[in-house]
Amino acid sequence: MAGEKKFSELIINWYQVNKRALPWRKTSDPYKIWLSEIILQQTRVNQGLPYYLNFIEKYPTVFDLAAASEQEVLRLWQGLGYYSRARNLHSCSKTIVEIHKGLFPSNYSALLKLKGIGSYTAAAIASFAFAEAVPVVDGNVFRVLARHFGIDKDISTAAGKEFFFKKASECIPPQQPAVFNQAIMEFGALNCTPQNPRCDDCVLKKSCVAFKEGNQSLFPVKTKKASVRTRYFYYFVIKIGSRFLMRERGPKDIWQGLYDFYLIEAKRPTNVTKLAKSDTLLADLTVGKPSKPYKHILSHQHLFARFIPVEVESTNRKFINLANCGFNFYAQNQVDELPKPVLVSRYLADINFFTKL
Repeated sequence: MAGEKKFSELIINWYQVNKRALPWRKTSDPYKIWLSEIILQQTRVNQGLPYYLNFIEKYPTVFDLAAASEQEVLRLWQGLGYYSRARNLHSCSKTIVEIHKGLFPSNYSALLKLKGIGSYTAAAIASFAFAEAVPVVDGNVFRVLARHFGIDKDISTAAGKEFFFKKASECIPPQQPAVFNQAIMEFGALNCTPQNPRCDDCVLKKSCVAFKEGNQSLFPVKTKKASVRTRYFYYFVIKIGSRFLMRERGPKDIWQGLYDFYLIEAKRPTNVTKLAKSDTLLADLTVGKPSKPYKHILSHQHLFARFIPVEVESTNRKFINLANCGFNFYAQNQVDELPKPVLVSRYLADINFFTKL
């Protein structure tokens, strides 16, 4: 275990000199630590930091977050993506308030039982807030451990993840779990990066297996790749006067709880006029000129969208009972307040929607 101990010492010493000044590192409040970790999942620090500050300002305690509506939380989250994180965040806050009286469980095992808190987040809260010696294993940690110790276990498998958790557990100093976890994640983010790692001035290069063998790009091993789905969205921006027809997206698809326009999805790029003529609601309406194409990339989906303006007379009876299908007409200020996919907000910004409020 001497190698693991030396590794930990070098990582911690490096961290003390090179760490970034981030607000969640200046607190042991489990609420703020939890919030930062949920925001930073699959999000870069420079992107997540403004969201963290906005959430802390609007919801300074878990009680404030639990008291908010889901729509308010989604609106504040807008732009971060992976909206299930926001819904789980809100749901978990209610559980903590209603079941745990506003107090976070103080150990790893109990934290794992909360909705939306997996092994990574539970370990972060347990070590940062409660000094429990449990390792945080994220993408940065996989990479640092794999390169340094020459571990060729596949991180996309359960067995591989278990192996890395065990190795990280061997490295973590019992008296400094929080500092070590922060240090190894920071080292992976700033020094041992996926591309072009800073090996020449690395404090670990003398003992790093990947550096010695010159195969840094081979680690960590990940053979399982998710297939990418391509989708074509045609949004018909239907207006009566200054009110826009929108609906809240339901479950079992992307963007649950967010609001978008009347949508027809196609399997391939399609003629907009023909598409409208084949739709019961749009068949006898005159549609406007389609917008430029918009591309939006999600983790496993590539979306291609166009927006088509449609003006409707207030006397058109087709639109009276659309509330039964989840659609409603919203005034411009209401549209601004609704949580929307970034794709929709990009289009609205391009037509100067927000400057006209």
